Amino acid sequence: MKTTRLSRILIVAIAVAAALAATWALNHYSPKPLQIPPHNGLPETFVEDGRLVVRTPGSTLIADLARYDDELFAYMMFDYLRSRPTFAGSQVLLVPALEGEALAYRIKVLLPNDVLAAMPRLYDLGHQFPFLTPVMLVVDDRLVKIQRQQTDAFVRAYSFPAYTKLEHLATEEVVAYARRFIRFKSNTDPRIRRQIEPVPHPLSQEEAQSLAEDIVTIAEFYQLPLEFFLGIGAMENNYMNVKGDLGNAIWKRRAESGDIILRRSGSRVLVLNESEGLWQIGRETLRYVHRLYVQDKRDYSRLPDHLRPPRELDVEGLDKVVLTTYAGLLFRNLLDRFDGDVGTAVGAYNGGPGNPNAKYEAGVEVVARYARRVMEQAAALRSQRVASELQR
Repeated sequence: MKTTRLSRILIVAIAVAAALAATWALNHYSPKPLQIPPHNGLPETFVEDGRLVVRTPGSTLIADLARYDDELFAYMMFDYLRSRPTFAGSQVLLVPALEGEALAYRIKVLLPNDVLAAMPRLYDLGHQFPFLTPVMLVVDDRLVKIQRQQTDAFVRAYSFPAYTKLEHLATEEVVAYARRFIRFKSNTDPRIRRQIEPVPHPLSQEEAQSLAEDIVTIAEFYQLPLEFFLGIGAMENNYMNVKGDLGNAIWKRRAESGDIILRRSGSRVLVLNESEGLWQIGRETLRYVHRLYVQDKRDYSRLPDHLRPPRELDVEGLDKVVLTTYAGLLFRNLLDRFDGDVGTAVGAYNGGPGNPNAKYEAGVEVVARYARRVMEQAAALRSQRVASELQR
């Protein structure tokens, strides 16, 4: 039931005090500060089912989550967030805005129209997704309608079939789209979101650019399906240099230079076989691929210096950058072994030729299909915009 004006003022005062107390408590435990811009006019205050409710009539509460300068990167982040269980039942928006002379892209989510109920939601989003910077906004309902339409336009644009294939794009353009995809995957890595130690560092734009150049170069050199090569990098380590298979060991007949021996039994030794770098290549697999490299007849002088493996393998002192070349050669070898069967070759990259990992294969395929789709769609949209500009 609606209160009298005097009671309403008293309840608003109580609500403000409660909000300040809640803000202090939440801010004490959360790394994300709460920012609420001023809003003209008092909100309407109710008591419903014994609970205080503060609404903004004619307006909608929105959390402004993130701002990006790049459309494709913004769309992938938007697409990722709206698929998370945290946002189930919530409407996520992708809104372009002219800020100064530059076009920016903001990701937003509609909040319940109750200031006191929305505040914990705001902090929860900041806690679950460290790359977001939630800010609460009070927005006129008419503007929200427009922003919904803008979001629908983005979704439709990135859902239409693309007729621009990756294979027909210039290398520089493929690199530019691959860079965005690599940054997107490293930024949304679950270890970062859940703060799982050791927490990896997402790639900067410069790091993603260098890696994209290397991946595209190696894919072209070994004639690899680029989207599946990108998919392997995403599945292994989301393109970040973090050790894997910690504690993994393997028995072998004799120790080699650089081996860490854990145990001896007769003529055999148990050695550490952890994985290295973004491609998660184990020590023994690295030795195997290096032997393939030494025997390979391809002209490696065509590769940049930093991508050429050394003639003598130093497992401990190997520059991690060259692991992209080893990963490409391993993938090429598996493709040849399985007569070009991409799925089996992908599964064997993880499980070995004798035991291809079907679950791993399925995961890589999901990533690969998505990477190809968004990159080709971005290229098609760019071509349409260029054509429109030329016709003006």
